[in-house]
Amino acid sequence: MKVSIVTIGDEILIGQIVDTNSAWIAQRLNEIGLQVQKIYSISDTEEEIVRTLNRASQLTDIILITGGLGPTNDDITKITLAKFFKDTLQRNEEVLRHIKTLFQKFGAKKINKLNEQQADLPTKCKVLLNPIGTAMGMWFEENNKHFISMPGVPREMKGMMTDSVLPSLQSNYSEGVFLHRTILTQGVPESILAEKLFEWEASLPKQIKLAYLPSENRVRLRLSINGKDEFQLNEVLKHEIEKLNTLIPEHIYGEEKDRIEQRVGDLLRKNKSTVATAESCTGGYLAHLISSVPGCSKYFRGSVLAYDNKIKQDILGVKQESLKEYGAVSEQVVKEMAMSVKQMMGVDYALSTSGIAGPSGGSEEKPVGTVWAAIVGPNGVKAVKYQLGVERLSNIKRSASAVLLDFLHQLESDDKKIE
Repeated sequence: MKVSIVTIGDEILIGQIVDTNSAWIAQRLNEIGLQVQKIYSISDTEEEIVRTLNRASQLTDIILITGGLGPTNDDITKITLAKFFKDTLQRNEEVLRHIKTLFQKFGAKKINKLNEQQADLPTKCKVLLNPIGTAMGMWFEENNKHFISMPGVPREMKGMMTDSVLPSLQSNYSEGVFLHRTILTQGVPESILAEKLFEWEASLPKQIKLAYLPSENRVRLRLSINGKDEFQLNEVLKHEIEKLNTLIPEHIYGEEKDRIEQRVGDLLRKNKSTVATAESCTGGYLAHLISSVPGCSKYFRGSVLAYDNKIKQDILGVKQESLKEYGAVSEQVVKEMAMSVKQMMGVDYALSTSGIAGPSGGSEEKPVGTVWAAIVGPNGVKAVKYQLGVERLSNIKRSASAVLLDFLHQLESDDKKIE
């Protein structure tokens, strides 16, 4: 069965709100083996609603509609659907009692005419009760096509989908199993990643679809598969992901919704280790990532933000000779920064950064985007150089994330030694 989603509301088209309903509905449908073919966002006009329903019903079998079911004059979905199906509205006494009960729970002794009219519904539809609102859902069936209208309020729509719509669709129209696994990579552009994975991608089973999903400082690799046997499908995905992990282990930091900073925190907490940072070019963003994890006070001691060279010398004890001979953006200086903050805060690990975020300040030897970072731990200190782009904010975020990824790999390595 092919599915389309129609979201109704001028507030979406003018950018006043973001259409989160379509994404949530598509995810839930996918989980029960139904794939969305089309998503429409349209205005609150009868002409546009009718045109879209005609178009959607020609291309798909199930049309899920959200929005336009409120009690005010600008909410015209219910009236338009009645006209579309050559139907009339009729007062539904069961729904009216339900609405009155809701208002009584809210402390209201009576309801006005607009709320009473929420109980006026087309006679041809199956009514979907809304347990937390006055806008009822409507399920029409005509010529083997299903039109399901729900409130646009996300909480009300989700309740209706979960309680009524999804169970019915799954029991009657589910077409096997759709599975997805998303591998998270960082530190490598999409084009280079595709080049590294060319042979692996070419050898993927035909039933697997691979998608590259790039964002500012990471690329997600989504593997999708469809079939009848969920266990067998999971085994196929597992096998391919194991191969992927051997090809680019240095770039992978997790799956699905994993966050590097969360995984770092988990390992630090597991081994009762602590960390601190000394930052220059990242301006505290590295500390921000680490401290964004709930419970980080168990392992994160603090940070020194040393932008000026005098602070590097006076607070962190970086040697004046190192700054003069090598410059603030150098392997020598970041190592001294990291070792100093480690000792100062009495931690097991310390991270440091120094670089040229841009847009100015670069040179032929050290162009904008040059960043040095160091990690010091129980087994010594190491430094790494990153060569990034020319956009300041991007360089700050990318360098902090890159350091954190290297730190994660360091913690994983140390954790294996402990085990």
